[in-house]
Amino acid sequence: MNDINQTESRILVIDDEESLRLTFKTFLAREGYGPVQIVATYEEAIDILNKQTFDLVISDIVLEGASGIDLLRHIKDRGLHCPVVMVTGYPNINSAAEAVRLGAFDYLPKPVKKDNLLRVARLALQQYNLWKEKEKLREEKEGYRRHLETVFRSVRDLIITVDPQMQIVDMNNRAKNVLRLLKSDLAVGDSLNELPSQLGQFFIEDAEEVLRTKNEVSEHRVECMLAGEMSIFRISAAPLETKNGNVLGVVFLARDVSQLEALEKMGKKNHFHRLVGSSRVMQAVYTMIENVGHVDTSVLITGESGTGKELVAEALHGESPRRDMPLVKVDCTAIPETLLESELFGHKRGSFTGADRDRKGRILHADGGTLFLDEIGDISPIMQLRLLRFLQERTFYPVGQDSHIKVDVRVIAATNADLRQKVNDGQFREDLYFRLRVVDIHLPPLRDRDEDLELLVQFFLERFSKRLDKDITGISDQALQILNNYDWPGNVRELEHIMERAAILCNGTTIATEHISDEIIMNYTSRDAAQKTAAPGPSGGLEPVLNDSVEANEHDRIIRTLKMVDGNKAKAARLLGIDRSTLYRKLRLHNIEPTVA
Repeated sequence: MNDINQTESRILVIDDEESLRLTFKTFLAREGYGPVQIVATYEEAIDILNKQTFDLVISDIVLEGASGIDLLRHIKDRGLHCPVVMVTGYPNINSAAEAVRLGAFDYLPKPVKKDNLLRVARLALQQYNLWKEKEKLREEKEGYRRHLETVFRSVRDLIITVDPQMQIVDMNNRAKNVLRLLKSDLAVGDSLNELPSQLGQFFIEDAEEVLRTKNEVSEHRVECMLAGEMSIFRISAAPLETKNGNVLGVVFLARDVSQLEALEKMGKKNHFHRLVGSSRVMQAVYTMIENVGHVDTSVLITGESGTGKELVAEALHGESPRRDMPLVKVDCTAIPETLLESELFGHKRGSFTGADRDRKGRILHADGGTLFLDEIGDISPIMQLRLLRFLQERTFYPVGQDSHIKVDVRVIAATNADLRQKVNDGQFREDLYFRLRVVDIHLPPLRDRDEDLELLVQFFLERFSKRLDKDITGISDQALQILNNYDWPGNVRELEHIMERAAILCNGTTIATEHISDEIIMNYTSRDAAQKTAAPGPSGGLEPVLNDSVEANEHDRIIRTLKMVDGNKAKAARLLGIDRSTLYRKLRLHNIEPTVA
């Protein structure tokens, strides 16, 4: 049986007998229902129903100037769904039938007993609450459907879903355009078996395998004649499953990579908002931001620390219709757990020790704009629940305030944690996870962006050269190769700090190896020599250094190292992994001039 929040059950009582009105109000109020309002006439009832909403209406069937049947008819015409209980001293078949037809919940014959009144009120409110919950779920489902349909239409890849009988359930605009180029007029409801060309045969084979194994089919590439030209499609297929593991069908994702590569050559971006990178993975991130930015839905940004999740949030805000409104950022790990609720939702004066004045929370400051919640995976279960309620209702209660506040805010969240694993481990609410992850954008680590490193290095050099008022114009091949061979566990943020340090230490126009931190240089020397290939240059390039398994001739290793660091003995000793005194002893042993460079 559904619980009733009695203190929020708004009830309207209509009766021309004052004693009956007051008795009903007393019975209901003592039971905990409220607020209970009472009126005497049909006109008063119509007036208040036009201004307020109620969870239950209790009306005498005989009213001054009209009848309870007229009231029922008005409520039905207005599209109101609250239950109506009729009270009458003269029940008859015709009035009962008309009341039922117009949606009356029940009849109460006079004299009305207290127990009967409370029983009918409880049942009516329970039914109404069930209806409201059903409507809420329906609206949420409809909202999700609209969001997904918008994203579905805007994705540039070809998407087709089919049921187990190979009937097409849905497809996006891109798929429809490709089918037209294939001279096919297939539509939703048609069989996938009617899809012409070799591309159709691959779709069918993939669908059969997915339905047979219930597993994804690995991405593969197929050739297809499209508009008279040979195109290459990258295809993958996956099962559409319920939580119980039942397969509802197959979803196909295909991309014309021949066209994609041509487009990339024509329109490749090196920068996008404050993001920097020209690699294929970053181009995909840029495209995702462009597609999702204008769709007013929640986005979850994932990626390791230092990959630029905050910059993606800024870009999403910049691409959205909310761009001229505030972007409010909240680092969930930087605010103590005891203060996070007040920081987000605000508080009233006196609501806790130290609350000496009213304070607006970050959510209210973001009204009309975007709220960015960084490191969302670290919030407590209580805050997870409060945030879930806010995302569901778009309303919240400041700490110490009884009345709610409604806001219009888009929420973007970010985390470096594996939220899916946290959900499985019971550390993060699954319903909140899906609320936040309507669309997700994953940022690749810097070690997977080899094409971007030199571009990022130059970007930071220009920034710090200007900030420090220096004329630094570039970086040496040797220093760049050391950076290229580093794994960057701190990602772009670590590279930024390394380049800032190098710019501070540099007194000339070029960043050299001596300006790179010892930690990165030592990492370079310890890497597998097979991964260190020569970099061509005027002096023959930088060969693999300092590994006994590669070059046994210690004399040549020392010479090469000293040349690499322009004769800097301390740097050479660190690269060789020996003390400076040991290096001087080896110089004497091998008759190497200390001034060699």
